Amino acid sequence: MTAIAPGRVSPRRPVPDSIVRPEYVDRPEPRPFTGNEVKDADTIERMRAASRLAAQARELVGSHVVPGVTTDELDRIGHEFLCDHGAYPSTLGYKGFPKSLCASVNEVICHGIPDSYEVQDGDIVNIDVTAYLDGVHGDTNATFLTPGVSDEVRTLVDHTREALARAIRAVRPGREINVIGRVIESYARRHGYGVVREFTGHGIGTHFHSGLVVPHFDDSYYDDLIRPGMTFTIEPMLNLGTHEWEMWDDGWTVVTRDRRPSAQFEHTLLVTDSGAEILTEP
Repeated sequence: MTAIAPGRVSPRRPVPDSIVRPEYVDRPEPRPFTGNEVKDADTIERMRAASRLAAQARELVGSHVVPGVTTDELDRIGHEFLCDHGAYPSTLGYKGFPKSLCASVNEVICHGIPDSYEVQDGDIVNIDVTAYLDGVHGDTNATFLTPGVSDEVRTLVDHTREALARAIRAVRPGREINVIGRVIESYARRHGYGVVREFTGHGIGTHFHSGLVVPHFDDSYYDDLIRPGMTFTIEPMLNLGTHEWEMWDDGWTVVTRDRRPSAQFEHTLLVTDSGAEILTEP
């Protein structure tokens, strides 16, 4: 498995003038969220459309994760797909992020900036893409494998996908949000994986990130009650080794401290009266 190093980042891709931008584009910070985590019916319907489009982009880009492709080419594919469907790529210009999706390879935990790196056989690549459409965001990611991935890393990816599935099944109105992290951490520890703590799931809707924090580890401090109509992401990051991490000088790319692989999966969810609806299905 190839060790990752910064590559060349191509110029920012243009977005047609006809596509509405989120308010935060090219501002230092987004405006503070002051709304309700429980969404009305109109917002939910718009989020269904944005989330479905994000999921379609995720699967399209993921289908191009093959040896020899650059992560910049993966970004181009996702960028053009979203723009062709009238959506703005939410990451582009968010707090200065220069690309339309995150492509995190091998030991990169999250927020990898697409660049000139060529995917090698044996690599895993997480594609994290968010669509801004009709005033709302839909956010999702998945880890894609090249044919030569080792059995150990393939199992990590499978278990990370299962950790997300178990966490989604734990979502019930009336429970505290910390049940999600309790389920994920207990499952991950059973397999000896590190669970990243500092990067979490989040509330989402008209804002890319609202004030709601969805931890992937067990901590009773996070005691927000889960209520029908809430929308948020769950996006566990499980590492083959330590949960500890370092950040590259670019201020975005997060890598495992021991440089062992990390996998991640993410869905945007709507809390229903009996559980959770996954909005980011293609």
